[in-house]
Amino acid sequence: MTTIIERSGAVTFKGNPLTLVGDQPDVGHKAPSFTAVGNDLSPVELSAFDGKVVVILSVPSLDTPVCDTEIRRFNEEASGLGDDVSVLTLSMDLPFAQARWCGAAGVENVTTLSDYKDHSFAEAYGLYIKELGLLARAVLVLDRQGTVQYKQLVTEVAEEPDYAAAIDAAKAAL
Repeated sequence: MTTIIERSGAVTFKGNPLTLVGDQPDVGHKAPSFTAVGNDLSPVELSAFDGKVVVILSVPSLDTPVCDTEIRRFNEEASGLGDDVSVLTLSMDLPFAQARWCGAAGVENVTTLSDYKDHSFAEAYGLYIKELGLLARAVLVLDRQGTVQYKQLVTEVAEEPDYAAAIDAAKAAL
């Protein structure tokens, strides 16, 4: 029987403590596999990006100001990282909403994936916010072998991540 880990107060939203379900992978460990849903409703596994440096952005919803700013910023940054880096954004937003948002925002360098169906990513990465049913804000960088090289759990969900540190980690993993 598997014990479900709950981390009370691991993050806050506007100062209010929230509970994350699951445990995050540590730097230096192999990134857990997951399957999410692409904008065309097809299953997308992390293994689809094998051999590339992968920047994983976990966000509550693309339709919020902080998430909008974050994804637009990483979209700009991704254009300078080259074809050996894939930037993935995961949220609980439905694939239709993600596709609509990307089209409206002109986001072409970031792949949006939805974790709404199975919560496979949320569970594997310990980023499910129990009280909200959303993903916590986090950034992970995986090297070409799928090992976690960088992670940041943004402890206040309404704040932006450390862009420079994430981009530097992606460049170092190349």
